[in-house]
Amino acid sequence: MGKIRKISIGVALAIAQATSVAAQEGRLTVELNKFEPAEGGGCRAFFLFRNDTGLALEGFEMSLAILNAGGVIDRLLTIDAAPLPAHRTTLKLFEIPGLGCESISEILMHDIPACKPQNADPVDCYSFLALSSKTSARLVE
Repeated sequence: MGKIRKISIGVALAIAQATSVAAQEGRLTVELNKFEPAEGGGCRAFFLFRNDTGLALEGFEMSLAILNAGGVIDRLLTIDAAPLPAHRTTLKLFEIPGLGCESISEILMHDIPACKPQNADPVDCYSFLALSSKTSARLVE
């Protein structure tokens, strides 16, 4: 068997195993729970992370596109939400500078640059991710 084929099979097995383990354990729910005005005219966003995956995540970053009231991308933000303990709900606050809360129509999670369980290789968080919002702005992928 060629070297490339062995590597490809190994990578495929590792991905299948990581996805299978995460899918069996539960969901990681990211909820945009609340907005409040921040100093300087910005917006403070409150996120709840409900980690029912069975995996303690020592690395979890979200790359977000913030859309204004007209549905146009206003800015991109990368947010580090780690650590996220297993079977816990964690509150994280993030500032969106220079944009009022009422001007945010949607937040698009367009990438997850980091999703790493403790003492393990990175995994594909999209396979067990669920998004929701209790604000006037939608949280979507």
